[in-house]
Amino acid sequence: MSEDKKTPESQQEQEVKEEAKSEAKKPADKKQDKKESKAAGEKKEEQSSPAEELKGANDRYLRLLAEYDNYRKRSQKEKDSLYADIKSDTVAKFLPVYDNLVRALAQSTEDEAYRRGVEMIMTQFNTTLEKLGATKIECLGQKFDPSLHNAVMHVEDEEKGENEIVEVFQEGFMMGEKVIRFAMVKVAN
Repeated sequence: MSEDKKTPESQQEQEVKEEAKSEAKKPADKKQDKKESKAAGEKKEEQSSPAEELKGANDRYLRLLAEYDNYRKRSQKEKDSLYADIKSDTVAKFLPVYDNLVRALAQSTEDEAYRRGVEMIMTQFNTTLEKLGATKIECLGQKFDPSLHNAVMHVEDEEKGENEIVEVFQEGFMMGEKVIRFAMVKVAN
């Protein structure tokens, strides 16, 4: 008897499950129909606009090409700038040697061969600086320019003009438009 009771209940349960399945299939079928209609609409759009796709692809290509060109130019500019900075830093490290050679030439000596040797070294050093692109900043008799000169002394002299450089204590050097070392000068008036 207990088996009979279980059988009608299990039949009812099966019927309820089948109904739930059939109802679940109906909305899924509707969703699937909508998806299929969207896909068909997209295919129609794709088929009707190959010219638009070509235009869009061409536009993307041109933008990418311009972006690459800008990147290449920027990289080259950075590389050139880096090279110039390293070169100017290297030259700046050799300037104390230049100063010592100037001091050696300023000293009087009885040994003429020694003096001539120091002069030859100084000539070679100046030639090397020129080859590297380093130039001296013209100072003596020029107007004081704070972007090129460093005034360490001031003197009143009626014979000299306003802000005229009357003495150079240390030569200044430039590479192109960049100042490697400011000239140390005495300014009149």
